[in-house]
Amino acid sequence: MRILYINRAKPDYLQDFIYTGLVKILGAENIIEYPWNIRYHLNTRPYPKNLGKMDGTFFKSIKAKLRPKLFDVVIIASCHPETMKLYREILKDIPSSVKTVFLDGGDMPEVAGDLNRIGGMEIYDEINSFREFDHIFKREYILDKKYEKNVYSLPFCFNLDHIPHVLAAEYKYDVAFWAVESDPIRTKVLKLLENRYDCKDNGTTQNQVMKKYKRKGQFYLQELSACKIGLNFRGVGWDTLRFWELLAMGGFMISQKPDILIENDFTHGENLIYCNSDLSDLTDLCDYYLKHDIERIKIGKNAKGYIEQFHTDVHRARKILDIV
Repeated sequence: MRILYINRAKPDYLQDFIYTGLVKILGAENIIEYPWNIRYHLNTRPYPKNLGKMDGTFFKSIKAKLRPKLFDVVIIASCHPETMKLYREILKDIPSSVKTVFLDGGDMPEVAGDLNRIGGMEIYDEINSFREFDHIFKREYILDKKYEKNVYSLPFCFNLDHIPHVLAAEYKYDVAFWAVESDPIRTKVLKLLENRYDCKDNGTTQNQVMKKYKRKGQFYLQELSACKIGLNFRGVGWDTLRFWELLAMGGFMISQKPDILIENDFTHGENLIYCNSDLSDLTDLCDYYLKHDIERIKIGKNAKGYIEQFHTDVHRARKILDIV
């Protein structure tokens, strides 16, 4: 199978995860990037802006471009006006036998909802008036919302290649939540915690600014692994990269339960802990698991194994290929 992969030049988490998953399954020589994306082949930016980088793909990706019109599937890999415009340019030349796939990795619960937020919905409507997508894969697939039959859930995941070779040898922090306040619940959590545990000392405080984070790149992942308890709460969307990072590091996580469909979902008490949505039990849970090391460490190890079994970039790409 050969895939035309219409992608955005800037980091786009779902797009980048699916690219690496497809390359691992089909080979870079069978993924025609449109446009060719240098970030997928050279390490130009630190984690997480390099999520799509794959070693040894530079020349294979060039080879794929030698037959640009021979493909079986076209994937519009980002819910962004940039990718929609590129797709619109070539839409009339795509044979009806070629399946069309839209990856909606945006934050909004509606299909293509981010285009309403950032602009470009008229392009999406124009595309659909000419030809509707065969399959749509949605990150923010809300549990109590009805979608068309051709819409499938596709939350984030983790590319195990990004796990640092050396994780923290010992715990440095008790309870940590390093996050910008992109949803009111995050502000509520930070107000609740910043004067408890070691939160103020480790940076779990209000008014955090992403560009001023001290923990960046692979060091950030190593620092996550040094937390006895890592916390996760929704941002603009329910699905956060932190949710998958913590679990992939083998970390113990207390999280708000995401209101999205996650197939092969996680189990409370087995591979993570969910707190009440009103945070009424959050500090009690922190108190309990800080005192129960063996139980906490076991849950973290279970989480890592569960990610490896069901929630890697390869699993997500395989789901797309199976449905197509």
